[in-house]
Formats: sequence, C-alpha cells, structure tokens
Amino acid sequence: MTGSLTLPMLGLILFCVLVETAREVCFKQAASDRPVVATLAKPLTWLGIAFWAIELLAWTVVLASVPLTIAFPLMALSYVATVVAGAVIFRENINLRHATGVFLVTAGVACVGATGL
Repeated sequence: MTGSLTLPMLGLILFCVLVETAREVCFKQAASDRPVVATLAKPLTWLGIAFWAIELLAWTVVLASVPLTIAFPLMALSYVATVVAGAVIFRENINLRHATGVFLVTAGVACVGATGL
C-alpha cells in the first residue's frame, strides 16, 4: 500500500469514530436486563445496527486508501469519544485512572496521526 493519510481520509476516519460512538450509545440505551428478543424489538437497537453498516462502508473506503498501520490506531479515538459520550449522556463517572488512560490513548493517536501526515 502506497497510500497516505490525506485530509479527506482523516475526515472520513473521524466520521467513522463518530458513527462508532453513536452506535455504542444506541446499543447502551437499548440494552436492558430483559431477554435479547425485547432488546431486538427496540428502534435504538436497529439504529445502532444501521450505524454499524454505515461505519462498515466508510471504513472500507478508508482502508482502500490509507495504510492499516495509520488508519487503525486513529480509530482508537472512538475509545475517547465513547468515554466522553458515556460521561455526558449517561452521567457515568470518570476517575483519575480512567482519565489517564484516555489521555494516553489520545497521546498515542496523536503520535500515529503525526506520523501518517
């Protein structure tokens, strides 16, 4: 693969990160302690599945143009976005150790991103 990370591809990767985060939020919101069949009947479950399909298509486009060694580590931003979404939407607590881990993931992504530009 001779491709590199261009600004449009970086934008598409960030789109994938946002769609993945939205998917996880939908699945979390739809999740319950009731049987799986009840969860499958919820519209948010199906919205999450739709986000999954959208991400699959966008991610395939990314992988056709960007080396996996650059694209995949940048997708780690989804960990950061999902933690932030959990804190904002579901009022989940983030302790110091958790915040430190998120910071380290972000720092690693920055290093990979700077390498690919």
